[in-house]
Order: sequence, then C-alpha cells, then structure tokens
Amino acid sequence: MKTLSIKSREDIDVLREGGRRLAAILSRVAEAVRPGIPSLELDALARRLIAEGGDTPSFLNYQAKGDKEKFPAGLCVSVNDEIVHGLPSAEKILQEGDIVGIDLGLRHKGLCTDAAITVPVGAINADSQKLLEVTKQALACAIGEAHAGATTGDIGYAVESFVQTQGTFGVVRDLAGHGVGYAVHEEPFVPNYGKRGEGIKLQAGMVLALEPMLTLGGEKIVLSADGFAYRTKDGSRSAHFEHTVAITENGAEILTKM
Repeated sequence: MKTLSIKSREDIDVLREGGRRLAAILSRVAEAVRPGIPSLELDALARRLIAEGGDTPSFLNYQAKGDKEKFPAGLCVSVNDEIVHGLPSAEKILQEGDIVGIDLGLRHKGLCTDAAITVPVGAINADSQKLLEVTKQALACAIGEAHAGATTGDIGYAVESFVQTQGTFGVVRDLAGHGVGYAVHEEPFVPNYGKRGEGIKLQAGMVLALEPMLTLGGEKIVLSADGFAYRTKDGSRSAHFEHTVAITENGAEILTKM
C-alpha cells in the first residue's frame, strides 16, 4: 500500500507562501529569457533570487531513485527536444526560435513547491506556439479535475482527451506529475493519461505537482548522455507546464499561481 501524505492547514499555509515566492522567481527568470543568453545565467538568477528570500533550491543536489549523480543546478532548463531535467551550462546558449522549459523547485521553511513554464526565445514558428498553448491549456484541464473524491485517472483522462481534440500532439506517458511538499517527489504518481475512476482517490489536504508534457511528435523518450535530461526519441519539440496545487473538497487551490 502506497503511503499518501496529507498536509495540515499549517503546512498548506507554508506551502502557499513558498508557492508565491516560487512563482515570482519563475516569472523573473522567464523575463530574462532572450536569444544569446547562456542557460547557466538563468540558473544563477534563480539561485540568487531564492537565496535573497532566505529559501533554498530544492532541485540542487537532489538525487532521485535511479539517478547516478546528484543534480548540480537549482533550475532545470530544457530546450526544444528536451522534455524535462535539462542541465543548464555556459555552453547551452538560447537561440532565436527556440522554446525553453524552465522548471524550479523551492524549499521554504522545510516544505517544497514545484512549478514550470515553457517560453519562446524571440519569435517562434506557429507549430511551436500551438504546442505551448495546448500544453498550458492541458494543465488547466488537469487542475479542473483535481478535487477530493476524484482520481488520478480522472486527471489523466482530462489531459489526454483534451489533447486529442487539438491535433497531432504526443502525450508523454513515461513521465508524470506527483505528490510534493515534505519531499521533492512523493506519492502518488499522476499520469497525463488514464481512465475515469481509476488510480488513486484524491483526498483533501493532498498536495500535487500537476505537469502535462506534450510533444510535436511521438510519446517515446530517451535519457540524454548527461544522465539528467529526458528528450523526445524522435527529436520533436516538447513543452512542459506545471503547478503545485492543494486538494480541497471544492477543487484545487493553485499554490504557485503567477
């Protein structure tokens, strides 16, 4: 039986405050995205802003089960065919027409929140713009299904069925949303596909990171040589949007709303 953590009202107050801080920082980082900027500068900006608030980046030195090494950055910067966990570096320089996913985790008073957005680098083509719009809307669909009594299958079904109406986008199946709060990753696993009524039943007080990941091609993924970034197997572009939400009887409260 998987253990699901239920946060107290006091915990959610802390997560709400941390989520506001994270959202403000992620907005600042998004504003800094431009052609010619090294991705390492975005990481440095995020880490500086987090430190100024007295908090810590929860991704820095994080080692998930199966990872060979600890993640050496505070911000994930995933460009074009990188889906998630892109490693920032001085050599990874953003170019006009790229799309870049920026994913940030923040630990505030011991509790973690997590959020991501994908933004254009200068002018982008119509297909990439549509990918960003549909992925962002898919996150809204996921949030709309997240309430006490619903299931993770309801959330996955809402995402997948919406995406299917929007054209030929791939829904990444091997990566998913998750519980968050006391740790960077907690149960339950929240896929972006599924059947209504199946999966884990949501309870008030659960805190989830919901995060649709879509592609302009297929759903298959590969792990990069650096051991961190997941890419699309076919080289197609990918987008990623994520919010941390608290489950209530009446719906989901977005804790990382910008």
